[in-house]
Amino acid sequence: MGRIRTGCMMVALLACGAGAGCSEEAGDPRTPEPRPAPVMGAAPGDAEGAGATAGADAAMAGGSASDAPAASADARSPEELAAAGRAVYNANCIACHAMDPRIDGALGPAVAGASAELIAARVLRAEYPEGYAPKRETRVMVPLPHLEPKLPELTAYLQSLE
Repeated sequence: MGRIRTGCMMVALLACGAGAGCSEEAGDPRTPEPRPAPVMGAAPGDAEGAGATAGADAAMAGGSASDAPAASADARSPEELAAAGRAVYNANCIACHAMDPRIDGALGPAVAGASAELIAARVLRAEYPEGYAPKRETRVMVPLPHLEPKLPELTAYLQSLE
């Protein structure tokens, strides 16, 4: 019985993200306090600095998020973007594409050097850009719209391998 119970706990922990936010009891000490979302390009600790939460504050005050200053561009270096993109690729793409994006995978073709337009079309909509000739005729890839915020990183990584 101990093995079954441990197995069930492991499944529950994995399903809930190692217990973070899984408790339904109010005031449970295991439930982390909500934190504001990080602002792209902001230094650690600046999340509550000037302008970082202006959109949320404006919306709560009856204004709109568009009243807030525009978010700054990603301040990471190309090397930092590519490193982050490698993590995105390893976590989401290697099941079908090869561990090395320069070679064909079991289901997906080599993707190193792909254009931003192709990456966006394939990842977000599982489509090809108009006029693009696919490397394979299979239609196995499914849309992964949750990766939209990570497209600049993924693109930087794949283009760094040309």
